[in-house]
Amino acid sequence: MKLHKESKGTITVATILFIIISVLAIYFLKMWSLLIIMPILVVYSLVFWFFRVPERDILEHRENVIAPVDGKVVMIKEVDETEFIKGKAIQVSIFMSPLNVHICRYPVSGKVIYKKYHPGKYLVAWHEKSSTENERTTVAVETATNHKVVFRQIAGYVARRIVFYCNEGDQAKAGHEFGFIKFGSRMDVFLPLDTEIICKIGDITKGGLDVIAKMKD
Repeated sequence: MKLHKESKGTITVATILFIIISVLAIYFLKMWSLLIIMPILVVYSLVFWFFRVPERDILEHRENVIAPVDGKVVMIKEVDETEFIKGKAIQVSIFMSPLNVHICRYPVSGKVIYKKYHPGKYLVAWHEKSSTENERTTVAVETATNHKVVFRQIAGYVARRIVFYCNEGDQAKAGHEFGFIKFGSRMDVFLPLDTEIICKIGDITKGGLDVIAKMKD
């Protein structure tokens, strides 16, 4: 199983803690040490599972908007996007549990024209206000169809580390990685009002694979 590059520090700490706890349990508890070691081993294994990088066949897209993350669609509504679009947009929000793949992918192809990191709170990620009050990043892409699409990584109650690798001027390719969020969070995508929304609330998405909307060319 391939692991993400963001796993190095977390896995190193988890390995050291697992060894220390196991040694202490064996020394003090003898045959009863398995009562401690087995639950810790499950948690240790979940750390590796969280940082997995699945193999996915990413296609070329022009009008299609691709799910940027693995997760569950929790919101589709018309909103005012005040940071970059400064007007009405359709917001599609996808919530990631700690068990989802947490690679963040470009939802559209085009050119990165805006990026900004915002410090903030750590409300639960499904809270509507988390989009504007939590720690977050905002990226905007001018698409191949001449639209401006904004998407936002949002830290949740558990997630306390957001990374994004893109810079203004970069070429965005729908489905390809641009960042990572550790341990559960949310991605918001803000689309033009005339976008055809294909997904619905409750849908389970696969990042880089599932088409969630289609823009007019």
